[in-house]
Amino acid sequence: TTLAHFGNLFKMPAAEEDHSQIIREVWANNLEEEMRRIRLIIQKYNYIAMDTEFPGVVLGLTFMNEKNQYPPGTSTWQFNFKFNLTEDMYSQDSIDLLRTSGLQFKKHEEEGIETSYFAELLMTSGVVLCDNVKWLSFHSGYDFGYLIKLLTHSRLPEEEQEFFDILHLFFPAIYDVKYLMKSCKNLKGGLQEVAEQLELERIGRQHQAGSDSLLTGMAFFRMRELFFEDNIDDTKYCGHLYGLGSGLTNNHNGTAGTSEEETNSKQH
Repeated sequence: TTLAHFGNLFKMPAAEEDHSQIIREVWANNLEEEMRRIRLIIQKYNYIAMDTEFPGVVLGLTFMNEKNQYPPGTSTWQFNFKFNLTEDMYSQDSIDLLRTSGLQFKKHEEEGIETSYFAELLMTSGVVLCDNVKWLSFHSGYDFGYLIKLLTHSRLPEEEQEFFDILHLFFPAIYDVKYLMKSCKNLKGGLQEVAEQLELERIGRQHQAGSDSLLTGMAFFRMRELFFEDNIDDTKYCGHLYGLGSGLTNNHNGTAGTSEEETNSKQH
C-alpha cells in the first residue's frame, strides 16, 4: 500500500491509476469471499463480459448493467487457476506470451484456484443457468468450450448441435462482439484493434483476462450505440459464436464464420 500511495503522488494515466481497484485478482485464498460479492452484484449488473487467457489458467469476468454502468469500486474479477508447467503440456509460444503479459507461473502452482471447486461455486452463483444474464465475448468459441468443460466436468460433445444445446442451457444469452462486427461497417481485426477504432481506453494490460473482458464489455456497448441504435436484434445476433455453427437454436439461420477462421483463433 505504501508503494501504491507513492504511485498516486505522480500523475499516472487514469487507466493505470485505478487499475488495482477496478480489476480484482482472485486466488484460492479469497475465492469464497469474492464469489459472495458476485452473487450480490449479479442481481443488479446482469451483463457479464468474459475472456479467458490460456484456457484453464486465467478467467476474466466484468459486470455491467443494461445502461453500461459498472458496480461501484470493483467491476472486474480475474480468476487465477492452479496449474503446473512441468506436469501439463503447453505450447511454448503461449507460455512466452503469458510470461511477457505478467503471468506468475509459480504463484498459479502454489496459490491457484482448484477448477472443480470454482465450478461448484459458479453453478450456484446466479451467473450461469439464468435467462436474464447476458454474456458478452469476443471470438469466444474456445472460451465457452472451456467453461462448459469446467462446468460439466466432462469432455465436450463431438456434435456441434449438442454443444450449442449445452451452451444454451448454461449461457442462454450470448453476444459475440466479433460476430456483431459482421454488421458494423469498417470495423475489423482483433479486440485491441477494434478498441482503438472505437476510441476506447484499455484499463490494465493487454492479454490479461480481466483487462480483456473489461475492454470487450466496453466494445459491446460502444458498438450497440454507434451501429445498432442501442437495440440489438436478438433473432439475428443472440447466441451466435463467431466461427461456429448456426447458433443456439434452429431458427438462427446462417453461419457465423468458417472453420478456417476459427482455426486461426482470436487475436487480441
